[in-house]
Amino acid sequence: MLYEIEQYELHTMKYRVEANSEAEAITKLLNGEADAVEGSLEFIEVAEDLGLPTDEYRDLAETLRALDVSVEDVIPSIRGIEKVDG
Repeated sequence: MLYEIEQYELHTMKYRVEANSEAEAITKLLNGEADAVEGSLEFIEVAEDLGLPTDEYRDLAETLRALDVSVEDVIPSIRGIEKVDG
């Protein structure tokens, strides 16, 4: 079987924006008015605090625990999983 798994990860990206102050620059960035700096995307870490809620995926959570995966409120870092043809 072949699966596609979507994982939460933390990245940083630098942006450039023309503004009169730091606050205005941040406001423009948050409003989508900044330009990404090409080549500045950087991986930081896997986002272990986000994931599939165990109360909605009880069977999967229990199976993972049986495989010694640490699972508490969420299945760490997993946004989604689906079986695909392959």
